[in-house]
Formats: sequence, structure tokens, C-alpha cells
Amino acid sequence: MSLTPEVTWAQRSSDSDAERNYVFVTLMTPDVSKDKTKLDVKADRVTFEGYSNSKKATYAVELVLFAEIDPSATKISHTDRSIELVLRKKDLKQEFWPRLLKDSKKMHFLKTDFDKWVDEDEQDVAGEDEDYMSKMNAMGGDGGFGGIDFSKLGGGAGGMPDLGDLGAAGKD
Repeated sequence: MSLTPEVTWAQRSSDSDAERNYVFVTLMTPDVSKDKTKLDVKADRVTFEGYSNSKKATYAVELVLFAEIDPSATKISHTDRSIELVLRKKDLKQEFWPRLLKDSKKMHFLKTDFDKWVDEDEQDVAGEDEDYMSKMNAMGGDGGFGGIDFSKLGGGAGGMPDLGDLGAAGKD
């Protein structure tokens, strides 16, 4: 039996700096050991196959990319839960890719990685992240909210203003 892993992605673009022109791809592959993995990164695609001991099944996916990448500049981090790739885009362009895959059809397994996503017009102020994987390993467990203290955003829970006793208003 073959399963398709969940795939998340985000990107950065630069028309002048190749080090800031890449795509993050994460393959969610729980309990797939490195020795039971086949990963092939080519200019136009990423192919993965790996056996999960806990699921007693093989994960497999082929991602035909929207545009070409430089396979020699690929960075890979394999953990017990996932395989994280940083793929360098071949063409230097300021514009983001409109999607990860060449095919515009919606894929059920493909999702945006909002923890890594930065809007196109905000990527220059997002900070330097050429070696994102090492920073990611060094980060503590902030619950995925980037260290934001929601209690300081407003009077109520989750940054909502304190609306006081709204239910009692107008009861004279």
C-alpha cells in the first residue's frame, strides 16, 4: 500500500541574491528512517519514497515543480517526523511562484506552510534566513506563534478588546 505524505511549502524570492531565492518544502513522513528513504531532487521535480515502520506502508510522492531549481544547492534535513528541503530557485526573479507545482489542479496533500510563509511585499523585512534549517532547530517551543504574547495585544483574550459587560448595556 502506498500513501501520499502531507506536503507543506513556502517561498522567498529575490531578483539579485540567489541566497534569498528559494522554496521550503516539508514532506510529513512520520517514522520513516533515513535508510528506508529514496529522495531524488532534479531541476524540475522532487521524487520521494520511504517506508514507515509504524504504518507498515510506503509513502510516495512526485512533485513536478512550477519552475526549475538548482539541485546542487538543495539543503535537506531528515527527522523522525519529516523531511525538510530548501530548494534554490534557478531563475532570479522578485515575483513569487504562483504555486509550487506545474499543474494548477488543487492537490489534497499540498498545503501552505504559514509558519514559514512571508507575503511577497514583506519578504525584505522578514529577516535574514539563508540557513533556515539551523535556525529552526535552534528555536524553542513557542507553540508556533513566533514568540507573540497575545495577552499584550489588547484587553481581552486573544487580542480582542475588552468589551466589558456588553450584556448589561441598555438594561435600565
